[in-house]
Amino acid sequence: MRIGVYPGTFDPVTLGHMDIIRRGAKLVDRLVIGVATNPSKSPMFSLAERKAHIGRETADIANVSVVEFDALLMKFAERQGASMIIRGLRAVADFEYEFQMAGMNQQLNNSIETVFLMADVALQPIASRLVKEIALYGGDISKFVSPAVAADVIARVDETGRKGD
Repeated sequence: MRIGVYPGTFDPVTLGHMDIIRRGAKLVDRLVIGVATNPSKSPMFSLAERKAHIGRETADIANVSVVEFDALLMKFAERQGASMIIRGLRAVADFEYEFQMAGMNQQLNNSIETVFLMADVALQPIASRLVKEIALYGGDISKFVSPAVAADVIARVDETGRKGD
């Protein structure tokens, strides 16, 4: 069985993430979405909330499972029995970072390949941090996330207060 891992913070999960998930799921028998804790980021949503969002958004994709992780990516991939890590690329800046990460990961375990999928051209500008910023300033995020995720983001912003009001 070919198992792939698609790791990320997914705060929030965007249409760009969903594009990579749907396309990545076609490449493997099982795709594990690894929802990561990331100490360098201050997420809007808790780990459990992010996992629930992705579970809801991927419910129609039979070969996808969603797992939380707080470990080195290669250790997580090994525990899942993965033969590949799937990463999405939007721009040259993404490539430079991802290229370095792929090289480091290869040094840790050269039997797990990193596979890069180019983001759909229409979705390339989408970034979770920008979605949150637009929402914080009262902008329309409906072009970047599903209606359910948009409602969750707006509800969270309403709890914490919009900027510029």
